[in-house]
Amino acid sequence: MQQSVTQQIRGALAPYRGKMAQFAKMLVAIPTENPPGRAYEECARVLARLLRSMGLKPEQPRAAAKHCLTAFCGKGKRTLYFHGHYDVVPAAHDSQFRPRVNRGCLFGRGAADMKGGLVAMLFAVKVLEDLGVRLDGRIGLVFVPDEETGGALGSRALEQVGLLGEGGIGMLTPEPTGGIIWNASRGAVTLRVTVKGKPAHVGLECRGINAFERMLDVAAALRGLKRKIATRKTKFHISPEAARKSILMLGGRCEGGTNFNLVPAECSFTVDRRINPEEDFETERERLLDALGTSERNGINLEWEIIQEGRAAGVSENDSLARALASSAVEITGKTPAVEMCPGLLETRFYAEKGVPALAYGPGLLSVSHGPNEFVKLKDIENCAAIYALTAVKLLGVQPKARGGNS
Repeated sequence: MQQSVTQQIRGALAPYRGKMAQFAKMLVAIPTENPPGRAYEECARVLARLLRSMGLKPEQPRAAAKHCLTAFCGKGKRTLYFHGHYDVVPAAHDSQFRPRVNRGCLFGRGAADMKGGLVAMLFAVKVLEDLGVRLDGRIGLVFVPDEETGGALGSRALEQVGLLGEGGIGMLTPEPTGGIIWNASRGAVTLRVTVKGKPAHVGLECRGINAFERMLDVAAALRGLKRKIATRKTKFHISPEAARKSILMLGGRCEGGTNFNLVPAECSFTVDRRINPEEDFETERERLLDALGTSERNGINLEWEIIQEGRAAGVSENDSLARALASSAVEITGKTPAVEMCPGLLETRFYAEKGVPALAYGPGLLSVSHGPNEFVKLKDIENCAAIYALTAVKLLGVQPKARGGNS
């Protein structure tokens, strides 16, 4: 009985289970913490070595994008990108960079977000090469740092040197979605606002200007804007229902003052505006900055800096990429994936800016990704590799010749 393409992909992946676990452990052991941005060069070297061991030719741009890495499988301009980041949030404890496997799960910082996903990307290409799949186009593997802090040295740098999304017909990124397809993400404008005052001893408070009290006035004005923003809801699916509201969060981080008996001369707080795909980025950014400008015009001495900016992105569930990914997930896992908007910011935005449909789907759970016991199931890495490979066949491939064997 002839084997289906799905069966061939699964069969071709099975002998690589040990190697997939080995590669994932190797990557997790590299402490690519961001901030501050450690071990980028080391990780890029290891990834380059892994690519060469799989018969692929790694390319490393220079200048600002020097820590990025690309490789291509196939020929032609039409490109399906598998895009992932290798930086991780700071470890909760040093042992997170000593990866361990227990009951089929790999534990360690970055196991879920997203070094397990990087391994899935690599082996998706490997099995397509092994099966001799002829592609009407190519698959682009893209490995970047700096995702956790906005992408300046990663995706944004690649874009600036003209190497991001060329000829793209789609992009997949293996974020830890837990079996869900993220077809949209909010945009973001994140600020640090610093309010200035004048110090004075508490006994001579009349001579000072209290930066904390002025900060409360600024926050009150922003809360007025927040109430208006919270009345808007996205049409994209996301749970719970309350998460559909547009977001303005104040005070994620607050700092100020030096002692209880001194009028604070300076206080700062963060403002995090998350913009739904239906909202206009420029308009919402202007409204936020105008609210700060109003406080300034009312005599409050303040300044602000933009920590990060990113536009919203969204892909229809009926897009060819979304259909191919969803049907591939069903064929590999037997389950129909939910399609939802990601609650955070995604690198899909960089491709969306170029008109390339982009989706997130990967092994692991968001709920454990930045925690002290981060892990990923090794079986989920294998499944993700199979799903990515099958999606590529559906979008680019001339199906491999059926091989004999039992179904």
